Amino acid sequence: MFIIRDEISADIVARETLLDTCFGDSRFAKTSERLREGRLPAAGLAFTAVSAGSDASERLIGTVRLWSVSAGRQRPALLLGPLAVDPDCQSMGLGGALMRHAIATAGALGHGAILLVGDAPYYARFGFNTALAEELWMPGPFARERFLGLELQAGSLKGAQGILRATGRRVPVTVEAMARAA
Repeated sequence: MFIIRDEISADIVARETLLDTCFGDSRFAKTSERLREGRLPAAGLAFTAVSAGSDASERLIGTVRLWSVSAGRQRPALLLGPLAVDPDCQSMGLGGALMRHAIATAGALGHGAILLVGDAPYYARFGFNTALAEELWMPGPFARERFLGLELQAGSLKGAQGILRATGRRVPVTVEAMARAA
């Protein structure tokens, strides 16, 4: 049993550990990461799945986030990723539940489209396909056959072309962070 909820600041360490377990250090080299660097997820679109039970025994077992991007010429969209599920909890439907929750919430918030780089057969069951992203490009190396789109509002990606750009909120820079970087 699991519960999907909005991500909270207390999830950060467990989320990063889960992403390291699922993807390793190579996750930082991906082009999608360039669009996420220094940005916050889109408002209201960062979710975690935790094992059901008392708050004391809660364990983060899944995560998904969506990020604000521009799909080509000033066309707003979201970039989904990463989606990760604890290896001990895979094949329980958790990844699908996180996807459905993220898609439904993005639609309810009025977003028009979601893009992602991922396994086409897996994401096709949620309505993603390559045709919607065929005139769009990532700002670095990517596998064309893994670049997928989903319209939450009909026609939201019609005519979209060009390179994705990050448009989301930047991570706030504090005086303490600046001092550490110096």
